[in-house]
Amino acid sequence: MVNLVTGPRGSGKTQKMIDLANEKVKTSNGNVVLIKKSPKDTYTVDFNIRVIRMADYPDILTLEEFVGFLYGMAAGNHDIEAVFIDSVLKQANITLESLAAFLQKLNKISTENNIDFYLSVSAEKKDIPGIDSHDCNVIC
Repeated sequence: MVNLVTGPRGSGKTQKMIDLANEKVKTSNGNVVLIKKSPKDTYTVDFNIRVIRMADYPDILTLEEFVGFLYGMAAGNHDIEAVFIDSVLKQANITLESLAAFLQKLNKISTENNIDFYLSVSAEKKDIPGIDSHDCNVIC
């Protein structure tokens, strides 16, 4: 399943994502991953959560490369239960216009690998084109 945390910039989405990840790791039998652009705001992340800084992978520039990166993570670790992607619109040139296509690819990865995805998006649900056509849960 793909879950979205939506809202305007500065509305607390990053802390909400960290809180959700911290709760998930308490009940998870597998691994929980948090993907961020930078290490900023990670001081409250549970030690058992794998934090990935995309700044460490500067050659991942496109949506397709980012999807390949996620497939590689899933292939390399079959114990991943949840992946949290903070500020998805800052990752690999993903835009509001391409977000629907990205969500479709995430749904496929989720189904094939039994991974729950959580994404924070700096936009209101009504401003995200094609969001109703995809199987995703809007948390807020």
